[in-house]
Amino acid sequence: MPIALLALAAFIAVIIGWNVVFKRNMGEAMLLGLVVTSLFAGTQAPAYLLGGLADALTHDVLYAALAFVFMAYLIDITGLIQKILAILNSVFGRIRGGPAYIDTAGSVVFGTLSGSNSANTASTGSFTGPWMVRTGWSPTRAATVLAGNGGMGAALPPSASMVIMVGFAGGMVTTGQVYLGLLVAGAYQVLLRMGLVMYFVRRDGIAKVAEEELTPLGTALRQGAGALSIFLGALIPIVVTVGPLGTYLAESTALGDAMDDISLLTWIPILIIGFALVAGRDRLPRNARGWSTLLDGALPKFATVGALLFFAIAASEVLGRLGLAEDVNNLLQTLPVNRVLMVVVVGLVITLVAGPLSSTATLTAVGQISFLALVGVGVDPLLAIIAILVFASTEGASPPASGSIFVAAGLTGARPESTFVPLIAYYMIPIFLIGCLIGWGALPILGS
Repeated sequence: MPIALLALAAFIAVIIGWNVVFKRNMGEAMLLGLVVTSLFAGTQAPAYLLGGLADALTHDVLYAALAFVFMAYLIDITGLIQKILAILNSVFGRIRGGPAYIDTAGSVVFGTLSGSNSANTASTGSFTGPWMVRTGWSPTRAATVLAGNGGMGAALPPSASMVIMVGFAGGMVTTGQVYLGLLVAGAYQVLLRMGLVMYFVRRDGIAKVAEEELTPLGTALRQGAGALSIFLGALIPIVVTVGPLGTYLAESTALGDAMDDISLLTWIPILIIGFALVAGRDRLPRNARGWSTLLDGALPKFATVGALLFFAIAASEVLGRLGLAEDVNNLLQTLPVNRVLMVVVVGLVITLVAGPLSSTATLTAVGQISFLALVGVGVDPLLAIIAILVFASTEGASPPASGSIFVAAGLTGARPESTFVPLIAYYMIPIFLIGCLIGWGALPILGS
């Protein structure tokens, strides 16, 4: 009996029913979903529930979401975001939807570097999210774009997910083939996202920034040069962990393996907050009462994002303990379907599981059996790997438990649940279709 799969279905059904049908708030829905999921453990339900809650307390995505909420709040009240936006608007303000295009392009760059969806959303969205809201985008639409673009962390090479799948394929494909194939598949996703930005700009009537609101670039730079230092908070962790410098520090210095323990999700908000405290020190309180008032202003934002993500992560941990990966393996091994249907089934399974488990965890658990299932029904090995990686890249846009959604909501002030339907319609379904077309051989990639 696939208990974990049933629990996953129940978790999603309870959340949708409680929030959409009964019109209750999403916090209640997440909590109720967690409790219902735990009940599938039978007599061990209390232990599974407590274990999931304990694991959620130590999860880096929970910390990151809260840290980015405070970071966005701090750079707002210190006036730094206004100075940065003045600079950005002086360069890109004349382009309709400029910040969304910058976020999409930035997600490609940072996604390639970080390989992480949540970190990618955080790296680019820290600046483009508030910029979008200030230039006419609704918080919900801005958060949807940020979370949707976050998936580029797993959609482009190189990534941990790619390495995992190359290992599972053995000698059936080369790393170079997978790299080139995923590069083309990632390009399809970039075109999709750029097209969506164009559509949103037209649909929502996003206008250019009024000429009188644009500060000359020279003036904006003079007034806001210090504020630009907060960008170092995002760049420093990335530069020292990936690329030539990261390789040198890991292989040729005493730091060695310790470099692998540096988390972008942890250090980006810490460093940005540090730079913001220095750059915005003239706007900070001068006494304990002032600091108390400042922190009180952030508490409602913490409550909204933190509670939802806490229960979502706890439910994900419970699903893992119930054996979600094993249930998926058994399902794929026993399905007597043809090539076309098998691609669809594998895509649905990976897409549903990647949200609560993350793309890397999903492929670690079910990547090999998914690959063998596709190859077993006649799918080309390279196409099978690329299709699986595309399916897994929906993680950033996969409600209700994706960390990218809560990071994006924290940066834009949106309600996380307001992004669920748009993310499914504009990102999950189209990306799923791209994966299917690649798996069927209908969408060409390099190396095949």
